[in-house]
Amino acid sequence: MNKKISTNISPITKKQSRRHFKPGTTKRLLSYMAEYKIQLVLVVISILLSSVASVASSLFLKTLIDNHILPLLAQEHPVFTDLFRAIMFMGAIYTIGILCTLFYNRTMIIVEQGTLKKIRDEMFRHMQTLPIRYFDTHTHGDVMSRYTNDTDTLRQAISQSLPQMFSSIVTVMTVFFSMLYLSVNLTLFVVLFTFVLLKVIKVLVERSGSFFIERQESLGDVNGYIEEIINGQKVVKVFCHEEKAEEEFNKKNENLCYSSTKANKYGNITMPVVGNMGYLLYVLIAIIGGAAGIAEVPNLSLTGINLLTIGTIISFLTLSRSFINPIGRISTQFNTMIMALAGASRIFDLMDEKSEPDEGHVTLVNVKMDNGEIEECRECTHSWAWKCPHDDGTVTYTPLLGEIRFFDVDFGYEENEIVLHNIKLYAEPGQKVAFVGATGAGKTTITNLINRFYDIADGKIQYDGININKIKKADLRRSLGIVLQEVNLFTGTVMDNIRYGKLDATDEECVAAAKLANADGFIRMLPEGYQTVLEGDGSSLSQGQMQLVSIARAAVADPPVMILDEATSSIDTRTESIVQKGMDALMKGRTVFVIAHRLSTVQNSDVIMVLEQGRIIERGSHEQLIAEKGEYYQLYIGAFELE
Repeated sequence: MNKKISTNISPITKKQSRRHFKPGTTKRLLSYMAEYKIQLVLVVISILLSSVASVASSLFLKTLIDNHILPLLAQEHPVFTDLFRAIMFMGAIYTIGILCTLFYNRTMIIVEQGTLKKIRDEMFRHMQTLPIRYFDTHTHGDVMSRYTNDTDTLRQAISQSLPQMFSSIVTVMTVFFSMLYLSVNLTLFVVLFTFVLLKVIKVLVERSGSFFIERQESLGDVNGYIEEIINGQKVVKVFCHEEKAEEEFNKKNENLCYSSTKANKYGNITMPVVGNMGYLLYVLIAIIGGAAGIAEVPNLSLTGINLLTIGTIISFLTLSRSFINPIGRISTQFNTMIMALAGASRIFDLMDEKSEPDEGHVTLVNVKMDNGEIEECRECTHSWAWKCPHDDGTVTYTPLLGEIRFFDVDFGYEENEIVLHNIKLYAEPGQKVAFVGATGAGKTTITNLINRFYDIADGKIQYDGININKIKKADLRRSLGIVLQEVNLFTGTVMDNIRYGKLDATDEECVAAAKLANADGFIRMLPEGYQTVLEGDGSSLSQGQMQLVSIARAAVADPPVMILDEATSSIDTRTESIVQKGMDALMKGRTVFVIAHRLSTVQNSDVIMVLEQGRIIERGSHEQLIAEKGEYYQLYIGAFELE
């Protein structure tokens, strides 16, 4: 059951979110960039050179005006050689700055893509280790949002915001000392003005930052809901639920709109506010500097006390723009960094989810008989055994037979809500055990415990006399073949989907499995037969055809234990009788657990267990249960009445 995230909050009454990203997110994110140390060092050097080139060009304006342009105005026959050299020198400085900017931007793209690849790889790798419980409690769309929206915010942050913020900080520092070099008096005025500016920026950034974090969460919620509705579109249309679905979507979308609007409103007005205050500073410096120059007020600089020249004032005006603009860029990129860190925090939340625990040490190995002794081997012999190492260094091998026992098993999806009570069952090798009962009685839950999708609360389950919690989960599941009621086919050929059950299966083995499941006939009628590419979860096939492919997929694995969870529920009665013959051949010599609502499917079972509210209330063969005239008899009679 997917987790629902409550968002039914009116934007008018909604309190501003104060959620923050996880502590240590920045440090952890930087650790993924560690392998690009050399590139990052070169990027830092390039940013420094670019900032120095920008400041140097502004400082050179003073020399250009005072030492080259103004003297030429006083000459009757001016010679422009020195001026030309000065302009060429400035051109060289600008060229260095442009090349450095181009280099670090291109390099950061390489760093960004490499870092995101590593994060996505690790995120997907870890996701494969998560228990089924995680996917039962999180919407698939929200999980997908971490791969798409959240990683995209990281992309923008790494390739754009991070270098721009560092470049802006370096520029502010170099410009500050350059302004001190020209005029301490005017620099003090700029500092006072900047103090006021920072107060304004702080208010805007604080307001936008929390909304950017909230936007990422709302975006995941909207994506989760869209994914859910797309998957259930047939149900939506059948029950005319379009208006209600749209109403629910509008609520979620309204919350996303509210947080996005607030975030972008404060984020987008930051730069215009900074820009206009920068223009105001520009005008004030021009007035104050011009008045001080005309009045010949002593100018204190790092080189001593002198008078303000026109070149000094013009150079200082240029530097003031170079000082204010980076502050604005820092505040703007800060919002992007907040959003990126919020996205990174969501990604790391997934990575920090506990992997499915596996304390097992018993493994499944290929074996062969040598003089009556079990001997482990590498080649496939179609004979397997459980390999159990002991503390004293010895190893024992237990033949894989398919004997399953439940001893007083209790289980609950939640700790205080037990759904299975005191389950006892014994399935001998080659025996067919059927579970019948109303929906929610616990039939599928029992099979989920056999493959350890969930762990029991009390009691024990043994497989060939070995507690299943001692068997490695991968080996346990490798010994089981499962055909589920909900069929999942993957993008690829029909042959690939059948081979999914056994990756090293030959084409001949896949075809044989399809024939066993009675799927060979319709597969050969497809446009390209077994090489027909299925897309969109096999949407080009009928539900029954998809189920036949899934049965063939289980058949090719050739497991000693089969679990059939409503395996023939999507197949018509005529096809079911044909498939049942193939299934009977598939079941021969195997332990089989069958869940079915059609009692005709389970009549030939060795043992039939009737469940009610998580308890086994009846057990026996079809004939025995009919003779007892209990719950099964009532179901059987009812089934015939329906027919």
